[in-house]
Amino acid sequence: MVAAAWKFDLGATVLKEGGARFRVWAPKSQTVNLLILSGKAAGAVPMQQEEMGYYSATVAGVADGDRYLYQLDNGKTFPDPVSRYQPDGVHEPSQVVDPDLFEWGGEGWTGIPLEQYRIYEIHVGTFTKEGTFEAAIPFLDHLVALGITAVEIMPVSQCPGKRNWGYDGVFHFAPQSSYGGPDGLKRLVNACHKKGLAVLLDVVYNHFGPEGNYLWEFGHYFTDKYRTPWGRAMNLDGAYSDSVLEFFLLNAGYWINEFRFDGLRLDAVDWIFDQTPKPLLQRLAEEVHLHRERLGREIFLFAENDTNDARLIMSPDRCGFGLDAQWCDNFHHALRTLLTRETTGYYEDFGQFRQMVKTYEEAFVFTGEYSHYRKRRQGGPAKDLPTSQFVVFSQNHDQVGNRKCGDRLSGSLPVGQLLLAAGVVILSPYIPLLFMGEEYGEKAPFHYFIDHGDPELVELVRKGKHEEHASGICEGEIPDPAAEETFLESKIDLAGEKVGEQEVILEFYKKLFSLRSILPALQVFQREQMEVYGMPQQKVLCFRRWSGPNSVLCLFSFNNMQQEIPLRLPEGKWEKLLDSSAQHWLGPGEEAPVKVEVTGEPGEIPLSINPFSVVVYAADLTGGAHGTS
Repeated sequence: MVAAAWKFDLGATVLKEGGARFRVWAPKSQTVNLLILSGKAAGAVPMQQEEMGYYSATVAGVADGDRYLYQLDNGKTFPDPVSRYQPDGVHEPSQVVDPDLFEWGGEGWTGIPLEQYRIYEIHVGTFTKEGTFEAAIPFLDHLVALGITAVEIMPVSQCPGKRNWGYDGVFHFAPQSSYGGPDGLKRLVNACHKKGLAVLLDVVYNHFGPEGNYLWEFGHYFTDKYRTPWGRAMNLDGAYSDSVLEFFLLNAGYWINEFRFDGLRLDAVDWIFDQTPKPLLQRLAEEVHLHRERLGREIFLFAENDTNDARLIMSPDRCGFGLDAQWCDNFHHALRTLLTRETTGYYEDFGQFRQMVKTYEEAFVFTGEYSHYRKRRQGGPAKDLPTSQFVVFSQNHDQVGNRKCGDRLSGSLPVGQLLLAAGVVILSPYIPLLFMGEEYGEKAPFHYFIDHGDPELVELVRKGKHEEHASGICEGEIPDPAAEETFLESKIDLAGEKVGEQEVILEFYKKLFSLRSILPALQVFQREQMEVYGMPQQKVLCFRRWSGPNSVLCLFSFNNMQQEIPLRLPEGKWEKLLDSSAQHWLGPGEEAPVKVEVTGEPGEIPLSINPFSVVVYAADLTGGAHGTS
C-alpha cells in the first residue's frame, strides 16, 4: 500500500515478523534500559546507543497490549515520550499498540476541498453524556443534516486525570484513555468518513502540560531562550533542536497516516518560536502537503493565530510559510462587540461598525494600525488572499471557555441577535466554524476545567484563572476549574428534544447552510467576485457575491431600530430568499419586500429592514452584468 512508504521509527513499533522495535531519544542519559512489564518478553533489556542521543532495542515476543517503561541512568523509570497509549494515565506504564490490528472501512475516502469546509468544533468529554469517542458517533447524522462537512476535535493528547480541555497534554502520540484510546478515536474518524465528514485534529506544538511531563528527563525539548504563557518554550532553534523538530514532524505524520485525519489545527502558532531559515511551521506545511500527494487525499494545515500575520498562509515564493488556512479572531471580536457592547480586555480595540465592514472586506481588522490593547501596531494586509483561507466564527472553545463563567451568546442574547450572528458567519465568504451546541442555542456554559493530581498545581491554576480573565461578568465565584461539577455543567444536551426557541434556531442554521449549498454565488472565494459596503449611519452591512449570472445580496442590520435604507442594485429581478425577522423565525414580521425589480441603470431603491436582522436576496442577472452598488 502507498501508506507503507511513511516511516515512523520512534516509540514501540510492532514488527510484521514478530516482536517489536523500541526507539527513544534520550541524550541526557548515558544508558537506557527497556523494562517490559507484561507479556512473554517481560524483563529488563539494555538498549543500544545510536548517534544523536537515540537508543533502540528489538525484542522478540513483544505483542500488542504489553506494558513497558524506560529506565534512565539515574535509576528513575518513565513512560515512553512517544507512547501510543497510556491506559492508566500520564504517570503509569506505556502500552504497545499494533496499528495494523484495526480494521478500517471506507477505503474510497479522499477528503473534501478546502472551499467546502464547514467546521463543527467538539470537545469529546462534554459533547455527549458518556464523553467518549464512540459515544459521539450516533450524533454524526445530526451534523450531516445540519449541513456540516468537517468535524474539528479539540486536543486528545493524554492529559492528567479524566477531564481536561486537552491543552495540558503530555503524550502527544497517545489519544486520551478516558475518551477510549487509539481504537476509539479511529472508530470515530472512520465513522465520520463513512458519513462524508472530514475530520480535523487540534494539536498543541507550542508547549506541554505541567503534570506528567517527563520529556525534560530524556532530552533537550525545552529552552529558556523564549517564554510562553504556559512556561518554557519548545527548543526548535537551539542546540539539539533537530530531534525536537523531528518529534513534531513525526507527530503530524502520525495523525494523518495512522489515524487518517484530514487536517491539523495548530494551536497558538505565535507561541512557536523558531528562528532557523526554514522554521517548524514551514516544514510542517511541506510535510503535510507531501502526505497529501503521497496518499492522494485532501489534507490541510490550519493555524490559530491572533497576530494577523498573513505570511502564515502565503506561499513560500512570497516569503510565506505555506499553511492552508488560519483562524480569524478579528472577525469574532468585531461581531461579538457589536452584539454585546462588551469592550473589556482584548475587546478594547473593537465595537465599531466599520470594523465589521472591514473584516468582511479584508478578513483582518488590524492591518498595521495601532492597538490600544496591545500598546503597539498590529497585523498586516491579507485582502489579496482567497477568502477560503480564513476560518470565522461567532463562538468557539476559547471565546466561550475563557470567559469568567464560560457563558455562551445564547445565555444573554435574544433569538433575533443569535440568528443575525449565525447569518453573518455562515453567509460570509470565509470558512464557517460552529462550536458544539451553538446550532440550537445551547444554554450550558463551557467552563475551563482540569483534573490535576498535584494539589499545589491545582491551586496555581485556580489563582491563574482568577487573574487572567479579561472578559465576561460572573455573578458570585468563578467556577472552580478542578471541581467535577464544573466539568459536568459544561456537557451539552444534543440528545434532548429541541422545542421552542431551540427548534427555531436549529432550523435557521439548516436554512443558512442550505443556501450556501444551493446558490453558486455563495460558493465563490475570490474577492473580484464580491462587493462589500457598509452604511455607517444605518449600521447595515451589505454584501454581494456573484458567480456567472447568479448574484446574491446579504443584508445584515446591526441597528436596534427599524429603518429604511437606500440600495443600489444591478438590473434584474431580485427575490427574497430569507428574512430572519419573519414571524416564522420568532421575529416581529417582515418589512423588506418579497421582490425587488431593477430596470435600466442601477438606481437607489428604498428598502425597509428590521432591527438586528438578516435579509437575503438572489437574482439571475442576464449577461453577467453585476455592476457596482
